[in-house]
Amino acid sequence: MSSIRLFILGALSERGEMHGHQLRLLAEEEHIDMWTDISVGGLYGALKRLAAEGLIEAVRTEREGAYPERQVWRITEQGRISLGAQLIGTLREIVFRPDPFDLAFTRVTGDKLGNLRSLLDARLAKLVALEADERAHLDTISQYLNLAEQYAMRHRRARIVADIEWLRDTIDHLPEIIQDRSSREEHP
Repeated sequence: MSSIRLFILGALSERGEMHGHQLRLLAEEEHIDMWTDISVGGLYGALKRLAAEGLIEAVRTEREGAYPERQVWRITEQGRISLGAQLIGTLREIVFRPDPFDLAFTRVTGDKLGNLRSLLDARLAKLVALEADERAHLDTISQYLNLAEQYAMRHRRARIVADIEWLRDTIDHLPEIIQDRSSREEHP
């Protein structure tokens, strides 16, 4: 499922007609880049794709002061049907995207095995700092978020904490991992 499609259709359904800049401001206000995979800059391209699919339609063009003309969009009936299906589908779907780290970790060989501990320690330090930043950020902005948004951000933080725990366990077992890897290189 596409997060950006869900955001645009949901916003137009809940708040009514909006132009792209209003959607961008809403995304920034809700800090969606902090707890979704949405790039705020991708909104305008997504609007065009949704319009081409008949899920939203242009209702008018507005101009305020010296600002450029802005196309105002509304959700269509087909868009409302699609939104309902996307909400249900997304709530049911479990998404774990592969982390390229895992592939790199399984491919470290030879002389690079000696550097693995320092690389993992550096990664762990970054994750610990990221978790602290996430916690501080949530503490700072939680007053501006509704309860569902707070829980969504807590979900992101929980994933970071899980990564920290996994990495600490991996580091604890690194000598065995390196020994196994080295012996497989010697005896393929």
